[in-house]
Amino acid sequence: MPGLIIILSFVVFIIVMGAMGLRTVKQAEVIIIERLGKYHRTLSPGINIIWPIIDKARPISWRTMSRNRDGSSILIHTMSRSIDLREQVFDFPSQQVITADNVMIEINGLLYYQITDPQAAVYEIANLPNAIEKLAQTTLRNIIGDLALDMTLTSRDEINKKMREVLDEATDKWGVKVNRVEVQDIEPPESVREAMEKQMKAERERRAAILEAEGVKASKVLRAEGERDSQIAVAEGDRQAAVLRADGEAAALERVEGALAAQGTSSAQYQVALSYLATLEKLASQGRGDKTVFLPYESANVLGSLGSIKELLGEVGGSAGVGKPPQMPGL
Repeated sequence: MPGLIIILSFVVFIIVMGAMGLRTVKQAEVIIIERLGKYHRTLSPGINIIWPIIDKARPISWRTMSRNRDGSSILIHTMSRSIDLREQVFDFPSQQVITADNVMIEINGLLYYQITDPQAAVYEIANLPNAIEKLAQTTLRNIIGDLALDMTLTSRDEINKKMREVLDEATDKWGVKVNRVEVQDIEPPESVREAMEKQMKAERERRAAILEAEGVKASKVLRAEGERDSQIAVAEGDRQAAVLRADGEAAALERVEGALAAQGTSSAQYQVALSYLATLEKLASQGRGDKTVFLPYESANVLGSLGSIKELLGEVGGSAGVGKPPQMPGL
């Protein structure tokens, strides 16, 4: 009987120890095992067997800051025996930062990180979330301190990039990979916001005035170009008409020259006769309404030859339309 009790006790002990030695780890989590207070191994997801009593899971105690809906910050203390390997989102609270031009602003942001080395995350840093928070705040303060307010408001992508590079390099020895950093809110003081609104209003008014002036300028330029093109077109038409008229008169004069040469009359005599007749017409038109016309003594010879000249001019002028003699009253 005593032997049976010992055997049963041994069996129960084995069963209890086996149950205590079984560890089930969830997906995307790991457990750090210490043997007699020293790191032994990391349990992967699934069923794992450890030695009870001498092997123990290291408890993870992390403290983080969170914000309520009203914007106040609260301290959260978490205890766990496993480490989550999924990507974590850390919302570090807003802080006051001074820009390069001495403007106090409030700024906060989001940080996305993931634990890649659980052993380093436990043994290389005492409180990983708190360390990441403080590092993000100091890094953000240093970056904003080198930028003016205008650059801070318009360079969020540059700020995010610099913060991610600095944080990723600093947290690498902690077994953490910083995937992304996003600046959420940047709130300047009320006086600065009012000044910015006035500046934006003045800038919009300036742009509107510039656009209106450019429109007036463009309309005047177009109107001037239209008038210039119109004058050019009119001048071009006058030039072509003058050229065509000159060509016609040149052709007519050539025919007149030919006709005069055929009758033995020179072009000089022809021109003198035309001028003489034009002068006679002028004298006749200057009369006082009576029928008395004073003619020079030499006009008798001219009148004697008017028949032949008139016939010649009729032949040439009738076909060419040029050199038509003036009409004298009674001739």
